[in-house]
Amino acid sequence: MSIEVRNITKRYGNFNVLDDISLTVESGELVALLGPSGSGKTTLLRIIAGLEQADSGSIHLNGTESTGTSVRERQVGFVFQHYALFRHMTIFENIAFGLRVRPKATRPEKAEIKERVQHLLEMVQLAYCADRYPHQLSGGQRQRVALARALAVEPQVLLLDEPFGALDARVRTELRRWLRKLHDETGITSVFVTHDQDEALEVADRIALINRGRLEQEGTPKEVYEHPANPFVYHFLGNVNLFRGRVHMGQAQVAGVTLDVPEHEGVENSPAVGFARPHDLELSREPREGSVPAEIISIHAFGSVARVTLQTAPELPGYEVHVPAEVLRGLGLSIGEWAFVTPKNLRVFLEEDTAENSQAYVSWGI
Repeated sequence: MSIEVRNITKRYGNFNVLDDISLTVESGELVALLGPSGSGKTTLLRIIAGLEQADSGSIHLNGTESTGTSVRERQVGFVFQHYALFRHMTIFENIAFGLRVRPKATRPEKAEIKERVQHLLEMVQLAYCADRYPHQLSGGQRQRVALARALAVEPQVLLLDEPFGALDARVRTELRRWLRKLHDETGITSVFVTHDQDEALEVADRIALINRGRLEQEGTPKEVYEHPANPFVYHFLGNVNLFRGRVHMGQAQVAGVTLDVPEHEGVENSPAVGFARPHDLELSREPREGSVPAEIISIHAFGSVARVTLQTAPELPGYEVHVPAEVLRGLGLSIGEWAFVTPKNLRVFLEEDTAENSQAYVSWGI
């Protein structure tokens, strides 16, 4: 089932929670709504589910307007962050609950319910836990039960609100891989809310980045990571390093080098900022074209990649560089020494565009 969100706006008083958002989820897709806390992600998910109503705009499911229909009519399965399992029921009964409370006309026979629940228990790898109670399971196991319960009613759409938010990092990593595998097996159109960039990049077919109630960019994980539409997207999808410069008539002078920036063709002598990911910086002992001298503040060399933090002056933003551990060993650099940082790949934005989203930045040195 496809989902089409058309010009959805939601206000609480004078505050715009969602500001004219439009988004399409194709049938069978797994889409992540990604953004910082308070950006409107969960509100949008609840409006798709029918748990909340928008002030304006419409929701279309499989091409049919469903704005005024109930949750039951929309055939939506909803998974909450904190499981919402019934503590007094066994795992089997929790999963069977949605089937047993159906109207008699649509309620499956007992044997069919049993067969369906057992199948789901096997799918979520918890067949041995059927007679246990929620308090006897780990957080990861309870979240899988919540997913099985949502799938039991055979929804056309699966909506997940921060499904792994209450779990520790290791369990989150395991479950997001499991969710991707489960989605590939079931093929159910799915939308999940997360503020975890790695989670969205690893699990989703497409990502919709939301900030302050607005849709900043949508696309495949590769598209949004490699071609961010604006500074907010660049910052939110991982650490970035900033290099100050200026733009004039389609050319940028940043970090001592001249770059062609045709997207800023009509701009005259404007302050600009060059963005580079930590893996797009090179370290050297000798200066190169466009290099910046900086003091090494810390080195974390665990595994195959070393993370080196440098600073040009105590009062200025620093740089984080990721280099192969063997390259760092070859350079023989240590904490307290000065080295040279050279950007290999810069994306240039006007400083005014950078300042507009500054409150939402998540990066080193900001």
